[in-house]
Amino acid sequence: MTVFSERLQIYQRSVESALNCWLPKSLEQPEKLHEAMRYSVLGNGKRIRPVILYATGEAFGVELSSLDGPACAVEIIHAYSLIHDDLPAMDDDELRRGRPTCHKAYDEATAILAGDALQALAFHILAHDPNIQINARQRLSMIDTLAIASGSKGMAGGQAIDLASVGISLSITELENMHIHKTGALIQASAELGALSVDNVDQYLLSRISQYAKCIGLAFQIKDDILDIESDTETLGKPQGSDIALNKPTYPNLLGLEGARKAANNLYNEALECLDGFDEKGDMLKAIAEYVVNRSN
Repeated sequence: MTVFSERLQIYQRSVESALNCWLPKSLEQPEKLHEAMRYSVLGNGKRIRPVILYATGEAFGVELSSLDGPACAVEIIHAYSLIHDDLPAMDDDELRRGRPTCHKAYDEATAILAGDALQALAFHILAHDPNIQINARQRLSMIDTLAIASGSKGMAGGQAIDLASVGISLSITELENMHIHKTGALIQASAELGALSVDNVDQYLLSRISQYAKCIGLAFQIKDDILDIESDTETLGKPQGSDIALNKPTYPNLLGLEGARKAANNLYNEALECLDGFDEKGDMLKAIAEYVVNRSN
């Protein structure tokens, strides 16, 4: 097992354990809602956002236990977004992470409520987790960072652009803008929350880690677009070819497969340049960037 794989498993186990503690128990009223929340969050996700957060926090010298709450918050926001993204009113997907989507496993109303409740829980965690060892002003900055990344100027806004772009030709600049918001905003926030987990964070290093995450967020989306063409449903754990079926604009459509691979590789190289000031503390972040562009699902 490589050092990267070993550390990746540590991060994934840490966030899984913390998520299990923060999520309401299935037997608590209302049982169906809480069951749907746990169903949608726990399980087979890559946990790339918590992984980025943990690696960033450790690069800034933060203890792993102080990062569990923020890691849960970003993963819970991601899970809520997937629940709503899969609904018939949006992408109308039936498969997520290799099993039925929330609205298929339960029903549409429960799925909507599960997403709503998860969003609220994420901010509750950031506001109340006693293991976040920072001053009140910086904790507020963490909450604000996640709120902006999740809202109309971040992930939700990107989804709105995505829905409005079906069947429409976009320029590469317009496509990039969509994904900076839809996919990149939460990945960028994940790195920023990791950095903000240390008191009086160095603002220059915070700006560099933010740019790093912006690059790998876009690279992540480009790789998603490539895999939607080259992979299969079983490997992806979601319907292969769904972007083509929905006539969505993608990087391979605009740049071709080789052009898309080149764009992802350029972003990877730019991400590495952003880590110059971290020395060996940035090694895990470098490995994550490589994983993002070379992954198979």
